[in-house]
Amino acid sequence: MVQDIQSRIQSLDWEAIQKELDEQGFVKLPPILTKEECESFMELYNDEQPYRTTINMTRYRFGSGEYKYFSYPLPKFVQGLRESFYPELAKTANRWLGYLKKSEQYPNTLDDFLMTCEEKEQTRPTPLILKYEQGGFNCLHQDLYGDVFFPFQVVFILNQRDQDYTGGEFLLVEQIPRAQSRGHVLTVEQGGAIIFPTNYRLAEGKKGYYKNTLRHGVSTITSGKRFGLGIIFHDSK
Repeated sequence: MVQDIQSRIQSLDWEAIQKELDEQGFVKLPPILTKEECESFMELYNDEQPYRTTINMTRYRFGSGEYKYFSYPLPKFVQGLRESFYPELAKTANRWLGYLKKSEQYPNTLDDFLMTCEEKEQTRPTPLILKYEQGGFNCLHQDLYGDVFFPFQVVFILNQRDQDYTGGEFLLVEQIPRAQSRGHVLTVEQGGAIIFPTNYRLAEGKKGYYKNTLRHGVSTITSGKRFGLGIIFHDSK
């Protein structure tokens, strides 16, 4: 099954994805996970075995909902997603550094990148499953867990909008220098995903490229339950 998900990700139109990331900073992907795979992840949510910690969003004023971080070793399917997305997104990350006239710093493989995290004492895994019920939401935020972070992350939607839940749109808010912020409201089908920046996107101006800070969140769930799977590539302290 892991080899299958790797082939699915490799067969995506990465040339088009890279172009879209350059042009708008984020990309919506068609369903990659099957309905059965999505259902297996939702069932896994109630299993305590694969998780290192559970976060109640209300307690920390992050919003209203709950999420669980996987522990090492990651489930093979989650590990396969993390390893398969990383190389292509590392190309984007290094290309963006080139646009800023900086040298490349992201290695070709996830294992090599995680060694950099380990050098900064970031050794706790960050892939997670999120659950929201009616009235739940996620405040705008960034997933930065230490000095080292990877510039992109991926979130999958595990159940069907307008069937299993309503509301719950994915939100991206882009802070444009010397201007008001711009909002993006995104929805994807069950098993689909969104690639988006962890910290900033690049925009091209008259004097070259500049950074627009991005924060992400989830709008209020108006009915039902919404599940998501987040693939974050850097580890946490």
